[in-house]
Amino acid sequence: MQYERFEIPVFDGHNDLPWTARADNGYSVEGLDGTEPTLLHTDIPKLRHGGVAGQFWSVWVDSAIEGAAAVRATLEQIDFVHRMAARYPETFELATTAETARRAMGAGRIASMIGVEGGGQIDGSLAVLREYARLGARYMTLTWTSTSDWADSATDEARHGGLTEFGREVVAEMNRIGMLVDLAHVSVATADAALDTSTRPTLVSHSSAAALNPHPRNMPDRIIRRVADGGGVYMVTFVPSFLTAGRRDWVNAGETGPKPPVTVADAADHVEHVRNVAGIDGVGLGGDYDGTDDMPDGLGDVSGYPVLFAELARRGWTEAELRKLGTENVLRVVAASDDDYLGFTGAGASRPVEM
Repeated sequence: MQYERFEIPVFDGHNDLPWTARADNGYSVEGLDGTEPTLLHTDIPKLRHGGVAGQFWSVWVDSAIEGAAAVRATLEQIDFVHRMAARYPETFELATTAETARRAMGAGRIASMIGVEGGGQIDGSLAVLREYARLGARYMTLTWTSTSDWADSATDEARHGGLTEFGREVVAEMNRIGMLVDLAHVSVATADAALDTSTRPTLVSHSSAAALNPHPRNMPDRIIRRVADGGGVYMVTFVPSFLTAGRRDWVNAGETGPKPPVTVADAADHVEHVRNVAGIDGVGLGGDYDGTDDMPDGLGDVSGYPVLFAELARRGWTEAELRKLGTENVLRVVAASDDDYLGFTGAGASRPVEM
């Protein structure tokens, strides 16, 4: 099927290329220029074709990897992002603030930020959290699919009623050092506790709307509104089972029988719903490319963003609104914590912190 394309720059909230590179290519950065055929959702020609101007690269570790091994795997993926930028300096530029991101984008390079996908990856240590920040990480997802020692996940047994006291300390320390609190993957109780604790805008890097599909990874309108009311951004993802109940039920039933179709229109429905709940300043995009095997028709890889923008333009979105969705909203949220981040990384820890 052929789709129309509407060119708008996008700063995406979540891409799992670093882990896919680990699993499939031993962390090699070669071949991303399109000279070698791959099955990746993400390479340089696809990024350029999709109008990707900025990207949060997810550094994720499976919950089965714990302790020091999880810290090591996180550092290896941070290293991958740094090496990727060094290997393709004409394409990627590491960015740690909204200002440096805009400068990279203005020079025609893809502003590359880092997000840690899972609070378990700090191994219970605020010192590890601070080191990730010093290496360029600007957000951390409080959980992944498993409940940790200090935060309940949306897809696991709740043990803490949201956050423990240490979990609240993590959020406070993230605020202090300028790391954005990411509420993707967390339970509703954890989201509420984090929003009660955080003094800075938060984000949800890759989730969709529970009102359209009650998947546990999607947030209810009440949380979407709270994120926006706090100045944050809720970034809609394209994972098919998050978008439609038919695909969710098919996956839960073991993926037997015909696969229910999911299209760009389904993704647009979630974007429009979040906009209606959060307002135009509270919605963004976090595709989760290379983090799932399948994507909606029309959004099969990172080249597909213009197809989504064309669908939204057909529905009446203006270019100014699409630019907020694509880039401006997430950069505003990053900028809100930039002074904290620069103060921390420029002068070190400004006060002693108990271990």
